[in-house]
Formats: sequence, C-alpha cells, structure tokens
Amino acid sequence: MGIIKVENIRVFAYHGCLKEETKIGSDYRVDLEVKADLQTSAKTDKLSHTVDYVFLNKIIKEEMEIPSHLLETVAKRILNRIFNEDKLVKKATVWVSKLNPPIGGDVEKVTIKMTDKRKK
Repeated sequence: MGIIKVENIRVFAYHGCLKEETKIGSDYRVDLEVKADLQTSAKTDKLSHTVDYVFLNKIIKEEMEIPSHLLETVAKRILNRIFNEDKLVKKATVWVSKLNPPIGGDVEKVTIKMTDKRKK
C-alpha cells in the first residue's frame, strides 16, 4: 500500500449558506490523500498502473465549481467521484478549507476533513 498526496490546491468558488457567499465567492484550499497499491506501478513505471494525480486535481476543480451550502457536501462529492472513477484507490481523505471565512472574527480558515474507503 502507498499514499499519494495532492496538497494546497487553491480554488475560487461559491460555497456557503449566506447569499453574499454565493454571489461574491471565496478562496478555498483543498488537500487530498489517497491510499492505493503502488507496487505494480513502481515496477512497471506506467501511469496506467497508478493513481494519476492530474486526474485527482481535475476531480477536485470540477466538484469545487458546483456551488453548495456546506463544505461537507463538496467533500463527499469529491470522495464519491474518486471511488467511482479510479478503481485503484482503497481509501481517501479530503480536507476542504474556506480561507478567511465570514464568521465575525480573525479566522484564517475553516476546514472540513472527510475520510472514506472503498466498499467491498
């Protein structure tokens, strides 16, 4: 088993429960960690035998484009797509962070962390 991390993906998106959040948008940071068997790809040196992090980044960007009230919803969509579209991934954790959230204080970010594993 091995781990692939895609970290500090910066995205501008329109998530939130307040009307202003969905109109003006916010900056977000997404981090992803996937676990998969990387032994075959380590031997063959073939991209088709591993989890393509370009593909993972694409999923994150596409799902972040869909406005949602809750970051939990976005995180779950990202995880669902990863498991549906890449059969090598056994377990994944995603962190979705809203930077400078409008919560009435000096807060750097609010983060939702969600983990899921492949159903057998």
